[in-house]
Amino acid sequence: MNFIKMNRTPLFSLMLLALAMLLPGVPATAQVPGFDFSFGSEESFGDSRDEVKVSASPSVNSVRPGSDVVVVLVMDMNDGWHIWPKPGKLDEKYAVFEDAIRTTLILPEDQAGPISVHPGFAQWPEVHGVLADIGDGEQNYGVYEGRAVIKIPVTVSADATPGTYTFGVQVDFQSCNDSACLAPATVTPEITLQILPITVDPAADPDADPGSPELTSIANPDDFRGFDAAIFAEIRGGAKAPEVIEFDVFGYGFSIDVAGGGGFLLLLLVSALGGALLNFTPCVLPVIPLKIMGLSAAAGNRRRCFLLGFTMSLGVVAFWMVLGGLIAGVKSFEAISQLFQYPAFTITVGVVIVVMAIGMAGFFTITLPNKVYSIETAHDTMIGSFMFGIMTAVLSTPCTAPLMGAAAAWATTQTPLTVLGVFASIGGGMAVPYLVLSAFPGLVQKMPRTGEASELVKQVMGLLLLAAGAYFVGSGLAGILVTPPDPPTRMYWWVVALAGIAAGAWLTWRTPRISKAFWPRAIFCLLGVLIIWVSGFLGMRMTAKGPIDWVYYTPERFAEAVAADQVIMLDFTAEWCLNCKLLESTSLEDPEVVALTRLDEVVPMKIDLTGNNVDGAKKLKEEERLTIPLLVIYGKDGSQILKSDFYTGPQVVEAIIEAGQSLGHELPVTTEGSTDPAN
Repeated sequence: MNFIKMNRTPLFSLMLLALAMLLPGVPATAQVPGFDFSFGSEESFGDSRDEVKVSASPSVNSVRPGSDVVVVLVMDMNDGWHIWPKPGKLDEKYAVFEDAIRTTLILPEDQAGPISVHPGFAQWPEVHGVLADIGDGEQNYGVYEGRAVIKIPVTVSADATPGTYTFGVQVDFQSCNDSACLAPATVTPEITLQILPITVDPAADPDADPGSPELTSIANPDDFRGFDAAIFAEIRGGAKAPEVIEFDVFGYGFSIDVAGGGGFLLLLLVSALGGALLNFTPCVLPVIPLKIMGLSAAAGNRRRCFLLGFTMSLGVVAFWMVLGGLIAGVKSFEAISQLFQYPAFTITVGVVIVVMAIGMAGFFTITLPNKVYSIETAHDTMIGSFMFGIMTAVLSTPCTAPLMGAAAAWATTQTPLTVLGVFASIGGGMAVPYLVLSAFPGLVQKMPRTGEASELVKQVMGLLLLAAGAYFVGSGLAGILVTPPDPPTRMYWWVVALAGIAAGAWLTWRTPRISKAFWPRAIFCLLGVLIIWVSGFLGMRMTAKGPIDWVYYTPERFAEAVAADQVIMLDFTAEWCLNCKLLESTSLEDPEVVALTRLDEVVPMKIDLTGNNVDGAKKLKEEERLTIPLLVIYGKDGSQILKSDFYTGPQVVEAIIEAGQSLGHELPVTTEGSTDPAN
């Protein structure tokens, strides 16, 4: 997680990116966990439905309004085959296969009005253990096997209109044996239920029997035994079913049940932590030194220093709440970074940063009409701090911090009030560092405020900030010039590099002339040389083609790859997304990942959202995400093997291998940790 540990200097993120690109890729382990298909027959490579029969039956076929019904979803597995248990923590005696596709129930949107299905309150079968070696030695894995019966409570509203209704419950699952897994499957068996009219008016005689349901024979009554009917009282009492959100950060995952006690509060804390980490992403780092210097100037007055930091924090939170309101209330607004998908907006942000950089460096002064000066927007005023907070929050939207993406994506499926709560938490977390700095002025008092050293710091900062502004202006222009799905131009990176080279050269030239002490002269001259070298390398590297031969996404190309039984590695990126650049230049350029993408069975596909990429934006929405970076790896029939916004090279290798196995491909990995396409 190198991008979380950056120093707070303008454009330092770009330097770190360049240094990271110099490091050799970390080789994956010699043995990638996954099933060995060499033990299975060629006929075994099929669909999970080939080995599991799914059916559904109600406890009765006809009911009165206000009644309760139990529906059983029965999954009969062939001998030697099993399915993975529902999401959630298993007993400690069972090993967990992290990449397993768990059995899940989903309620389709087109449900019958008066009939309410409650899959969240389903009663699941007992988990059994099976011995298998899937790369880590023989272990006891928890699974469902034989006949798995899932009992689902269903309620009928008291004012239901008599008639015949058809509904269903979608089940997603994957069937495996002790050596192989088949492609995941989705089945939605239909259930028919007749609602009968009430024969007695309960309002006239509450104690009267409104009429018993007309029971019909049940194929297997044993399937319904053991159901705890007390759950209906909880449902009618307003109980909430468990709702689990899964988080994945570089392969380390955890989950939060937001319906459980304190679960939503825990989600808000996680969202706030994700917001705080936004400050350490490449999108925000270039402007943080501006605020540090502004607070330093006011550090002598603790009250004013705190008010400036507090006002800036309000601006950050206000922007995130407005963004949440747009996503909750405006149908066409579907992504956190959507503003940067408009080149005019990206260019405007870049121009604002360029103007700030010029003013900071003090190269020249722009005289404005007196009316402009009547509005206090200076950096050290309340209004100026509030606007600076908004700008800082705007700059954060192209990036995604760890933990933030999953929380924001879940929130947008909830009520507007929940959306605002989660987005306010993200903004609050992002604002915390500025509150801390303003509450403790001693943290910023050591910044030089006057003299030649102070001027040199401002000038170098201004030049580096100028490089950041050139980056946004350039990526905006690239969005105007590009025709999706073709890749945008990257030549503007040379302008970014030249601004960085100028900053390093000025630091190297001026330091010996204003300092007579040996160590300060040596350190800052070396720093200047490093900035020059990193900037030049960055220009060369970012304009180079790169080691992966990308196919740029269209729905047709994606469908062709699925039809050809190819593994698809789909990377969502954009020129304005520095996090994307960092992950592409490190995790995706891991030598073993690169070697895998050169195999005929693997298609590296990229969606670049720099311009008006309508198909790409639609695909991002289909993946139920609002932010980039995002990497999705698909296996059999386009099933997802990995979906992550923060990933490592070995994690990508493991997912590609697993996706290949789901398609019947044995992708070669040598014991030295590098893939050999010749095998």
